[in-house]
Amino acid sequence: MSLILHAVRWLGGLALRGGGRRLAVAVLLLLLGHLATPGTALALRGLTDEALAGHGGAAVAAALATAGLLLAELMLGHFAHLSYFEVGEKMESRLHRELAQVSNGVPGLAHADRPEFADTVALVRDELAGTRAALEALLHFLGLAVQAAVTTVLLGSVDPYLLLLPLAAVVPVLLGRRAEALTDAAREVTAERLRYGHHLLGLATTARSVTELRLLGGGPEVVREHAASWQETSRVLSRAEAKAAALRALGQLCFAAAYGGAVLLVVARAADGTAGLGDVVLVIALAVQVAMQVSGAVAQSGLLRAAGRTARRLEQLHAWSRADENPPADSSRATAPAGGPTTPTTPAPGRLDHGIRLEGVGFRYPGADRPALSGVDLLIPAGATLALVGENGAGKSTLVKLLCGLYRPTEGRILVDGTDLRELAPGEWSARVAPLFQDFARVELLLRESVGIGAVDSLGEEAPARAALAAAGAEGVLDSVPDGLDGLLGRGYGDGAELSGGQWQSLGLARCLIRRDPLLMVLDEPAAALDAAAEYRLFRGFDRTAEPAARTRGAVTLFTSHRFSTVRRADLIVVLENGTVRERGGHADLMAQDGPYRELFELQARGYH
Repeated sequence: MSLILHAVRWLGGLALRGGGRRLAVAVLLLLLGHLATPGTALALRGLTDEALAGHGGAAVAAALATAGLLLAELMLGHFAHLSYFEVGEKMESRLHRELAQVSNGVPGLAHADRPEFADTVALVRDELAGTRAALEALLHFLGLAVQAAVTTVLLGSVDPYLLLLPLAAVVPVLLGRRAEALTDAAREVTAERLRYGHHLLGLATTARSVTELRLLGGGPEVVREHAASWQETSRVLSRAEAKAAALRALGQLCFAAAYGGAVLLVVARAADGTAGLGDVVLVIALAVQVAMQVSGAVAQSGLLRAAGRTARRLEQLHAWSRADENPPADSSRATAPAGGPTTPTTPAPGRLDHGIRLEGVGFRYPGADRPALSGVDLLIPAGATLALVGENGAGKSTLVKLLCGLYRPTEGRILVDGTDLRELAPGEWSARVAPLFQDFARVELLLRESVGIGAVDSLGEEAPARAALAAAGAEGVLDSVPDGLDGLLGRGYGDGAELSGGQWQSLGLARCLIRRDPLLMVLDEPAAALDAAAEYRLFRGFDRTAEPAARTRGAVTLFTSHRFSTVRRADLIVVLENGTVRERGGHADLMAQDGPYRELFELQARGYH
């Protein structure tokens, strides 16, 4: 019952925000339609009694009343549907925006690293398609409640024992709840497998992966694995559905027995003269209605419980997101105020005068058995260029994401000109970061939007987009896209221009360079798949923005790379090993130390001889 009440409050609030007037009209029409149903049974009793008494005129009037009520029952529900359908569409659209916001609206990524978060997002995404059905279930459930009350009163007027008939509905309702619990538990158990199946389907149908799979001959294996995954998932779900169907059938059989007993009771009373034939017709009609009310209530309550579970899952996503947005402060350095955590309000500095300092920074991913970073102490001077070096898994990308504010340290703190990143207002620091990652986003929108999304306050403007494309050396992309800035990119949802990997990367760089007044500019393994000439063009375009930013605002440039021809140009090089700082210094200093940096440099250099 708590789930149903939760769903009623949640759906009711959403529906009122989606269109209160239309909702009121729908409720009124549905109530009138549901009241017409027991009214039809009363009219049938009148028709029977008047016809048997030989009152032709009264019988005709009762027949017309019966026909009118039947017509009202059919038509009012249809017109009500026209009213609440639009409300349901607005609700579903609002919930999709809410899901997108809770998944992406927080600067941090800690919540997204939880497997249970991904599973919950997948469940909610699949369930939101049922929002309109849930609203319809709520309205019909309210109408059924009013209809059941009227039906119960009418049954009691014939015989007090018939008041027990609606109570027989308790059994199928309880068994229906158990059936819903079984199917929902099965869906939660298979959530991860469902995500895996969706992933395999994407591999088998997305152009980027299909090309490689076809050449390697891996397509049939992916299809077989997808089929096996869905068969395993279906087996679990089908078993749960079979048990649920058996429970529902048992509940309906119990009610059918009560229904038959009610009809026999009134027939016996009619046989001994204590009830009229009209009463028999009335009870049969009402008993049929009670049966429909029971089956309807079971079905609608199932939809409402599902909506209640969706609401709670969405609330859980919000809770995880809020925890990521306002994590507890490092207990060794700060104490939360007595009134609980508060939202930081400190603005980001306009320029860097001293730089970025890491003090004892450590980070452990949720569920990981060891930290990704531990005890990192580092000063990145204002205006400096920092290169991170280390083998895969050394902690480079994790440190980059910490500096970008995508994660919060689980130990220590990061200071920007002396201010802890935790104390900056939400979004303040991310607005001053200009990133280009190795796995850059391929934003398949209009070209001006794909670039302009890097500075959303000027999204769609032509001049900033053209300047960023020029700074990134991507004028060739602009020339190759039909309709230029107004041309669509990619084939994800339209007939857009196909770009090469290098062209997409140049757009990612343009998106980075369009950022206004950045204080941290990041290149995280952006040239891993580029040849030397392409890498040179990428860094040249980046330097055209990074160098003046360093001079005028003290902006820091951070990059990670396995190519030491690129690394040696940095002011400061930090070598990471197993999540800790192993070496630091300039290229000449590190070569003189005869440590891991020199070993890696010489190992790579020998590969070119």
